[in-house]
Amino acid sequence: MLAFSGERTPTTQDAPRDIALLPKAHLHLHFTGSMRPTTLIELADKYGVHLPEALSSGTPPRLRATDERGWFRFQRLYDIARSCLRAPEDIQRLVREAAQEDVTDGSGWLEIQVDPTSYAPHLGGLIPALEVILDAVDAASRETGLGMRVLVAANRMKHPLEARTLARLAVRYADRGVVGFGLSNDERRGMARDFDRAFAIAREGGLLAAPHGGELTGPASVRDCLDDLRAARVGHGVRSAEDPRLLRKLAERGVTCEVCPSSNVALGVYEKHEDVPLRTLFEAGVPMALGADDPLLFGSRLAAQYEIARRHHAFTDAELAELARQSVRGSAAPEDVRTKLLSGIDDWLALPVG
Repeated sequence: MLAFSGERTPTTQDAPRDIALLPKAHLHLHFTGSMRPTTLIELADKYGVHLPEALSSGTPPRLRATDERGWFRFQRLYDIARSCLRAPEDIQRLVREAAQEDVTDGSGWLEIQVDPTSYAPHLGGLIPALEVILDAVDAASRETGLGMRVLVAANRMKHPLEARTLARLAVRYADRGVVGFGLSNDERRGMARDFDRAFAIAREGGLLAAPHGGELTGPASVRDCLDDLRAARVGHGVRSAEDPRLLRKLAERGVTCEVCPSSNVALGVYEKHEDVPLRTLFEAGVPMALGADDPLLFGSRLAAQYEIARRHHAFTDAELAELARQSVRGSAAPEDVRTKLLSGIDDWLALPVG
């Protein structure tokens, strides 16, 4: 277990500090998946979209994406929700509410992930769609005080040439709030190396490489992210716990894994919260940034991921603070924001307990 000098380990009599007050960075949140369920219901009514009970009941749907049928159902629900975002004001509302939720959970920095091609048909094309999203992010950041940027993600279910187009677009808007480039959707489809040119374009343009890997498939997909795409971060990455050599590689390179415990259990990657290998990664020295992934479908947001670490993996407050530090260090936040958040984490640890 890692130890942190100068930090008192709470006793069993101590009342835990409030996790919502712990400053942290949120590095794995998908655009449509960040929507409030009540907002989805209102937008569906606005556009006459029929929502299945899984999206209208107010409780998270029962999902299991470890087989093709389950993943198809997950994607179908996601696509239905996405179809309710049709106008700039819908985008603005989603981003503003996502920022508000993150602030409530103690986030000081959010990198929201989006594939703008999904929204282009309703927003006038690919470039207008990204500009609407970036304008919404800028407005929400100013309104809430949350540092907020965008990670443009390609879809691995589509042709790699489309990923190259997105990479060039992302680089073009690097001075407007795009900080990274990702690769999402079913990692069982396609090979990471098919997207190597897109990631080279993104890296050469100064963007952080953060593809998904090590969720639905094993350690090999994480190695592919490292070797073929030169990832600085890996979306999920939890399956690397099955390969000690890969854990050492991640730790030595300082590659941050964006671990989403609620998502992992909801999609059937692990049966229960205790099975998610948070301890294995943490004690191997692999940097982690806990993320909510898709709160709309999984039912919990950022602070709840830290509660899972505390409740199901016995993370002490000192260890939770270190997780928060790792999220900040793994982010694309500017130095002044990092310094403020890291200082705030120290202040949180100095709060009295008991």
